[in-house]
Amino acid sequence: MDATNSSRWHDVTGRIAGITFGFATQGLFLVTVWYLFWFLRDGSIGTRTGDWLLVDGGLAVIFALAHSVMLVPQTRKHLTRWIPQPFYDSLFCVVTCLSLLVLFFCWRSSESLLWSATGWAESLIRVCFYGCWAALFYSLALTGLGYQNGWTPFYYWLKKQKPPRREFKPRGAYQLIRHPVYLSFLGLVWFTPRMSIDHAVLTAIWTGYIFYGSFLKDRRLEYFVGEAYRDYQRRVPGYPLLTRGPLGRRKDVSGNVAARPSAATERKVEPERAVA
Repeated sequence: MDATNSSRWHDVTGRIAGITFGFATQGLFLVTVWYLFWFLRDGSIGTRTGDWLLVDGGLAVIFALAHSVMLVPQTRKHLTRWIPQPFYDSLFCVVTCLSLLVLFFCWRSSESLLWSATGWAESLIRVCFYGCWAALFYSLALTGLGYQNGWTPFYYWLKKQKPPRREFKPRGAYQLIRHPVYLSFLGLVWFTPRMSIDHAVLTAIWTGYIFYGSFLKDRRLEYFVGEAYRDYQRRVPGYPLLTRGPLGRRKDVSGNVAARPSAATERKVEPERAVA
C-alpha cells in the first residue's frame, strides 16, 4: 500500500471510529439519564445491603473526583495530545456517565429512614422533584446542552467545520442567579419522599460538592471571561438568599456591592467547559 492509499485508509478508519464513538456517547448519555432519574426518584436500583456506608461514600466521592478532574484545564490540555479536540467533551460525558452507572449498580441500601412522606406531602415532593428536572434541562439549554454531552463539537466535526466560539451572555435564569444548573441538581437530591440513611449520605456529599463546584466554576469563568464575569458576580448572586461569602455577590474594590448592571463588554469564551 503506497503512502497516498495509506493516508486515505487512516482517514477513513479515523472517520468511522469518530462517528462510532460520537453516537455511542449520545446513547450512553441517554441511558445514564434514564437510570439517574429512577435512582434519585426511588433510591437504589439494586438490592445490596450491608457495609453500605464505606461503599456508598466511596462511590459518591469517586463520581465527584472523576467529574472534577475532567473539568481541570490541565486535564484537557494533556488529553488532547492523544485525542482530537472535538471529542474531549464526548470523553468528559463518557467518564461522567460511567462513574454514575457504577454508582447506580454498586450502591448499597440502608433500611433506616430519616423520613418517609405519604399523602399530600409525598405528592408535593414529587412535584418539586419533577420541577427540578424541568429546571435542569431549561438551565442546560441556556448554556448549551450539546456542550454538556459532547454533541455540539461532535456535530461540527461531522460537518468538518469548526464549532462557533461560545459567548458569555447571561440570559433567562442566569440573570437572577449564577448557578441555576447546580441549584436544580440540588433539588434532585433533596426532594425525595423517602430519605434513607444511604440517600442522606449521597445528599450530604453531593451537596458539599455542588457548592464547592460552584465556587470553582466562578474561578474558571473569572479566568476565561475576565472583567465581564467579575462585573456579573457583582450584580448577580450565586444562589438565592446568599448575600455574603464566595457564592454571594462579589464586592468591588471599595467593598460595596454593585446595585445595578454596568455596561461591561461581552467577551468570547473558549469552547472549554467554562460556561458549563
